[in-house]
Amino acid sequence: MYRKYFLIILCIFLIANCNSKNKEEMIKHKHTNKLISETSPYLLQHAHNPVNWYAWNDETLELAQKENKLILISIGYAACHWCHVMEHESFEDVSVAAIMNKNFINIKVDREERPDVDQVYMNAVQLMTGSGGWPLNCIALPDGRPVWGGTYFTKENWISALKQIAKLYLENPEKMEEYATQLTAGIKQSDYIILNTLKKEYSINELNTSIEKWKDYIDMDLGGSTGAPKFPMPSNYQFLLKYAVQNNDEKIMDYVNTTLTNMAYGGLYDQIGGGFARYSVDAKWHIPHFEKMLYDNGQLISLYANAYLVTHNPLYKQVVFETTAFLERELMDKTGAFYSSLDADSKTEKGELEEGAFYVWKKEELKTILKGDFDLFSDYYNIKDSFKWENETYHLNRIETDDTILKKFNISQEELDKKVTSWKTTLLKTRAKKDRPRLDDKILTSWNALTLKGYIDAFRVFDNKHYLERALKIANFIDKVQYKSDGSLYRNYKNGKSSINAYLIDYATTIDAFISLYGVTLDEQWLNTAKKLTDYCFDHFYDDSSKMFFFTSDKDKQLITRKIETEDNVIPSSNSIMANNLFMLGHYFVNPTYLKNADQMLHNVKETVSKYAGGGSKWLDLYANYVSDFYEIAIVGKEAHQKLREINQKYIPNKIIVGSVTESKLPLLKYKYSENTTTIYVCIDGTCQLPVNDTKKALEQIKILIK
Repeated sequence: MYRKYFLIILCIFLIANCNSKNKEEMIKHKHTNKLISETSPYLLQHAHNPVNWYAWNDETLELAQKENKLILISIGYAACHWCHVMEHESFEDVSVAAIMNKNFINIKVDREERPDVDQVYMNAVQLMTGSGGWPLNCIALPDGRPVWGGTYFTKENWISALKQIAKLYLENPEKMEEYATQLTAGIKQSDYIILNTLKKEYSINELNTSIEKWKDYIDMDLGGSTGAPKFPMPSNYQFLLKYAVQNNDEKIMDYVNTTLTNMAYGGLYDQIGGGFARYSVDAKWHIPHFEKMLYDNGQLISLYANAYLVTHNPLYKQVVFETTAFLERELMDKTGAFYSSLDADSKTEKGELEEGAFYVWKKEELKTILKGDFDLFSDYYNIKDSFKWENETYHLNRIETDDTILKKFNISQEELDKKVTSWKTTLLKTRAKKDRPRLDDKILTSWNALTLKGYIDAFRVFDNKHYLERALKIANFIDKVQYKSDGSLYRNYKNGKSSINAYLIDYATTIDAFISLYGVTLDEQWLNTAKKLTDYCFDHFYDDSSKMFFFTSDKDKQLITRKIETEDNVIPSSNSIMANNLFMLGHYFVNPTYLKNADQMLHNVKETVSKYAGGGSKWLDLYANYVSDFYEIAIVGKEAHQKLREINQKYIPNKIIVGSVTESKLPLLKYKYSENTTTIYVCIDGTCQLPVNDTKKALEQIKILIK
């Protein structure tokens, strides 16, 4: 009886409480649209716009067809500064919203959750305007075929464009239908891959020619690409590091070091808290676009770790340690996986959102905090008028080496190191009191896989067990949480729930990371899982006609076209990563099908990549494996892990490592195990040199410039 009354009272309390909260929400926000039920931080940012936003789903698309309304597709992401600007100027404006609501079915898309949708409509806008970016705004017919688009618009231009398009659709829909048909055909053709049936030929001369053409677009003095803005392109620098070492090219090596040093010295890098911003708005890497993205930082950890292995530059080690500390302090979830990004904007003391407000300092503020150290600090980090940014603030930059500072102030390296550490600790505590940038707390499989590989590379280079522990946390999150019972992956995780079928990029990056994880642990579960995921891709993403892989699974609802992604960008293309994966797994499992397919994929894009190397660096990484020896290093015996660590202290990018402390069924380990000794075999295509027991002798068998 008491239990019954208790439940009744509890229900009444909950209903009353919910009604109270709903009333509070209505008072707080004049408008609420259907995005309120979404989990994406970006979509939720727009949930109280007066625009009747919908999410991209079957119901929304059916509504457009039912009402025969144009679809307005607006795509962005939570850390996008200009997305926020356009929201404030247009989407929060009631008069603008009235025009949008009357004439369109308005759909907001988080490009990070739905890169498939972003690809299609970005392609459309690029064909229409010659450029693209975010926010991406595209108008389509009720069936989803695009007819008009662009990126950021001022309020006046946006209103004018919407009125003209609405009028045209009302008065002359046949013209829009005709244009949509032509544009859709162009989209389908834009990345169409034709099977290359010509004879497969790869040569070091062709590779060298590609690099020579590339030099026209790179800044040998300041690093990165020529001009501004400058984006960190980890895949490009990884390949050029490999190329420079393998070909003993001092000029390319100087370029890589210039780029990495200036990126680490500049405002692109958070001098106080570690980690890199999305890009630099100027040519000298001084002022960043302040958002911090997980995919940048995960890849840059790998890059700086590998560069340290080649150069032993302490700056590179510092960057790795500080960047991983940033990730763990500000982006790490309790699961061990990592959130997506920090916004460029945060609130000032006046409560206004402003780009970079969290990261910049006023001179008087720094003088108060640092007291007698200010003069040294201001020289070290350039608190000078020539480096002043906006609103009498400064963003920390370095342009001078430690040696220059030591001579100028007559202090020792040890004393300077102590002061720099003290400055960073003090300013980090002070900065923590500021209003923090908004966090995009969704967890994406591919971005975490890139970060997983970063931690693996950091462990491989620095032999720090903490990095392996963190790597295993991420790997187990993907394996236990994002890996479905049917062998597929989820893309997204938020609020304890996984959602959205993974795209090829999620599979490709996960496979790559699991292969790398095997390479430092010799735990075969990671290699076997990589193979299972690869076979799943053949079953559900493979295009028989081109021998490439579609970006979307055959289990997903099809858009107006099914894209095949091949151009490498800040994140390498899903197909270039897959081709490299097939090459690696083909060697691990002695699988001719994998090897043949990797060869064909490279052959399909070879001509395009040779003309524009900057958009095909991951393909060139594979190409380099065909024009130089590729080593299979097998380590078997009780001391396999120790020998593995010794080999990993050398930069050998053209290798796989396979090993075991016991008998193994892996093809490259069969009949090699001996209970009484640990043996190292250096092989090429299964043909091995004389086995050795000493790591130094094994390294001598590898024909590469080893430092």
